[in-house]
Amino acid sequence: MSLVSIALLNRIAAAGLLAVACAAHAQGVAQASTINASTPPPGTMTGAYGQSLQQQAATDKAAKPATATTATGQDAVSRFLSERGLLVTSEQSAPSRLLSSVRDTASDLVLSAMNFLGVRYTRGGNSVENGFDCSGFTRHIFEMSVGLVLPRRADEQAKMNSLLSIRKDELKPGDLVFFNTMRATFSHVGIYVGEGKFIHAPRTGSAVRVEDMRDAYWAKRFTGARRADLKAAAEGNNSATVTR
Repeated sequence: MSLVSIALLNRIAAAGLLAVACAAHAQGVAQASTINASTPPPGTMTGAYGQSLQQQAATDKAAKPATATTATGQDAVSRFLSERGLLVTSEQSAPSRLLSSVRDTASDLVLSAMNFLGVRYTRGGNSVENGFDCSGFTRHIFEMSVGLVLPRRADEQAKMNSLLSIRKDELKPGDLVFFNTMRATFSHVGIYVGEGKFIHAPRTGSAVRVEDMRDAYWAKRFTGARRADLKAAAEGNNSATVTR
């Protein structure tokens, strides 16, 4: 084989290797882009249900042009409330009353409670691992969020001296709401989240969920509400932590 032929073959081989390298580089860039696209931005809500919100946000971003993104789509809290059915359709494009009310003193408590949506009901349960019953759920949320330790049973929580009895038309997010579901006053308890809705651990075979107090079943069983001084509880818990 002549030297000219060998040189020509070498040039062809080099060109082929270059093409392969370029293809490999392009594939690597595409994979990196995919990974980066699925990585949640700083500040995205995490926890048992944070992952689903992150996946939904990635899907929304891919499906809609950047110019069409609404305020709700940009706001993790708004999206979280929307996913859980706490924002009605007419409120999707603007800050809702519920969103505003949740972002008050009780915001940490209410949003913490929402992170447990879907945890199974277990009679006598008071943890994520074992499940929750109604009073086990409210006790866990109040202690975890604001450091206030409630009694174990629903009726005991309703009779706790440090809680203020309030009327139904005075309800604010973070208030405890009580119902007669077992032919006994204060036999069931949940946490009010705003706009007539509350979050609770309903019954055996179900899971922590949000329901509307205005539904006939709950409306006729409502027996009262109680309010804790959440700000004082949080400040007291912080002071105790610093003192130790």
